[in-house]
Amino acid sequence: MLNNIGLPGLLLIAVVVLVLFGRGKISSLMGEVGKGITSFKKGINEGSKELEQDAADVAKDVTPETEKDKA
Repeated sequence: MLNNIGLPGLLLIAVVVLVLFGRGKISSLMGEVGKGITSFKKGINEGSKELEQDAADVAKDVTPETEKDKA
């Protein structure tokens, strides 16, 4: 069904959406979408940094338990 929508169909849909919602509403909606994407990327980066830090903390101390008591 969606394969039959060409460029004219997409333009018609865009015009109808623009008429229904107006330019201000669409631009504010796109701004919110952009903020959401930015927040999502920031969360992903912070999560991966936290996982790397946890892995680095675990990897720092590789001394066997018996040798830890001697030092």
